Amino acid sequence: MDVALPHEWYALCLLVLVLGMRHGFDADHLATIDGLTRFNASARPRLARFCGVLFSLGHGLVVVIVALAVSMVAARWQAPGWLQVSGMMVSVLVLVALGLLNLRAVLATAPDEMVRPVGVKSRMLGGLARTHRPAAIMAIGGLFAISFDTISQATLFALAAEQFGGWRASLSLGLLFLLGMFITDGINGLWISHLIRRADRSARIASRTMGLVVSLLSLAVAGLGIAKWTWPAVDDWSEGKELVFGLVLVGLVGLSFLYSMWLARRPLAVSAR
Repeated sequence: MDVALPHEWYALCLLVLVLGMRHGFDADHLATIDGLTRFNASARPRLARFCGVLFSLGHGLVVVIVALAVSMVAARWQAPGWLQVSGMMVSVLVLVALGLLNLRAVLATAPDEMVRPVGVKSRMLGGLARTHRPAAIMAIGGLFAISFDTISQATLFALAAEQFGGWRASLSLGLLFLLGMFITDGINGLWISHLIRRADRSARIASRTMGLVVSLLSLAVAGLGIAKWTWPAVDDWSEGKELVFGLVLVGLVGLSFLYSMWLARRPLAVSAR
């Protein structure tokens, strides 16, 4: 989507960190980490807990490499105007598809089963997502970063960093984006591993809650993108508020995540009395 980057360095760093955290909540990320965690849960439970960390590390390294590469040629290259428009269109289409697929998953899952997040890219992987090797999990995360949406974001960050010191600033922003994904995807992997070990009624409720929240937020973000593209007044109103929107989105997902964990732990607290 069209992102109006701030000129102040610290505000830019905070924005990139928040966008990395929001990117970590992408339904494709959640679906793939879910599959990798489930596949390793019985044979390699310790690895299962860190599937999210490994996935985000591989994904973030590609973002860092792209940001550095763009910064090296930024002095001789200007990003075309169609890049941001095309990136927004791709983002909206993917978000709508993921929102509808995950809403369908919530509604179609039987009450005695846990809801599994659905992703477009994760379906394309097939057997590649069934691996016990940490390096292969990182490679899968790297493959997910080779997309128009992710590369256009990394390009935009690198170009914005040029006014703050060239490749060093681009490297810093790439690492902050990686850190944001590292936090959200890492926590998600731990949470999924926890739910798999429990597999009780509260765990099923928790998975349903998170599935519904991810679906509705995906559709809401897509709706905002369409509104900005269609009505100039909405675009003018939202200009400069990207950091606020990012914080609100991460906050909502984080609160729903904590609520889901509370639901998953509630029976233990009851039984302890």
